[in-house]
Amino acid sequence: MTKKFEYKIVIYRESMLGSLFLGGSKVDPVKFSEFLNKNGEQGWEVKTMEREARRMLLFFEREAFLVVMQREVSA
Repeated sequence: MTKKFEYKIVIYRESMLGSLFLGGSKVDPVKFSEFLNKNGEQGWEVKTMEREARRMLLFFEREAFLVVMQREVSA
């Protein structure tokens, strides 16, 4: 019997306010952990993630993570 999976892709980033006031915004590790744990409780498992710095309004930058998650689908 073949296992079936579903996937979810999320771009996780902090709000734009930190970038505007501080010139740059990093992802808060506590909030990011809460996000991952909340999805883990729903059966999602992180398959891969990639960090990126996203430019905003030419001078401001904020950190973001592209997260690919999967969970098994019951047949």
